[in-house]
Amino acid sequence: MRVLVGGGTGFVGRALTQLLRSRGHEVTHVSRQGGKDRISWEELSHSGLPLCDAVVNLAGENVLNPFRRWNDAFCREVISSRVETTKTLAKAIADAERPPHAWVLVTGVGYYRPSPTAEYTEDSPGGDFDFFSRLVSSWEAAALVPGSPARGVVVRSGVVLGRDGGAVSQMLWPFHLGLGGPLGSGLQPFPWIHIRDLAGIVCHALESECLQGVLNGVSPSSATTSNSTFAQELAAALGRPALLPVPAWAVQAVFGAERAVMLLEGQKVVPKRTLESGYHFIFPELSGALKDIVA
Repeated sequence: MRVLVGGGTGFVGRALTQLLRSRGHEVTHVSRQGGKDRISWEELSHSGLPLCDAVVNLAGENVLNPFRRWNDAFCREVISSRVETTKTLAKAIADAERPPHAWVLVTGVGYYRPSPTAEYTEDSPGGDFDFFSRLVSSWEAAALVPGSPARGVVVRSGVVLGRDGGAVSQMLWPFHLGLGGPLGSGLQPFPWIHIRDLAGIVCHALESECLQGVLNGVSPSSATTSNSTFAQELAAALGRPALLPVPAWAVQAVFGAERAVMLLEGQKVVPKRTLESGYHFIFPELSGALKDIVA
């Protein structure tokens, strides 16, 4: 299968590319610069879709970059890096003489309203209550290609855990030094997925010819994981204590009130359709996932 991947050089993109190539698929990236096995976004806009069997979009500026202030400029970047790249790919698919068979978009569980009790499946409502939920709605709407023969799949991802990027890489040093702990109350749900499983779900969606619609990209046990449980498990995997909770005001000071919600609140998300589709998780439990990452 020839697969075109937007954002393929990022944290998740690298893992997906490695998996796809190991399964005999050809991968071409869409990135800022063209090159070997890569085309630029500009080239895609001007020349259209290269011949391919499937398209995936993983592009998106890191919302939780602590070095970027949450202001209008960064806000616009967060939106355009997701919505505009998705529109560009969707238009290329719509205009292609030989359209791809599959079109997979990875968005986020921020679509669902944070709640300490509600459990969300792929059929649950959402997408209309704050900046991030509306962003996911716009992002998913941008992927629609009416009348296209391409199967559309949306994977709503939780917090991605992996060795060389994502949430864990930012937390390792404080936890190594014994300075780690839960954020805020620690009671908020923590919807998570191991990077190998997120790549695995995308690959499963590409290879399953009848699969379409929304899949929740979270581990089966994530609905029972709180932020405090995550902190304790990460500390245990590193052989360190997790005694120092980070107060809510400190999280808000670093990230700003709007982004802090992503860390201080959470959703209990269940991968109901993902499991029903026949995907088998490599890391269904948090302890195994974290041991693999810090090994």
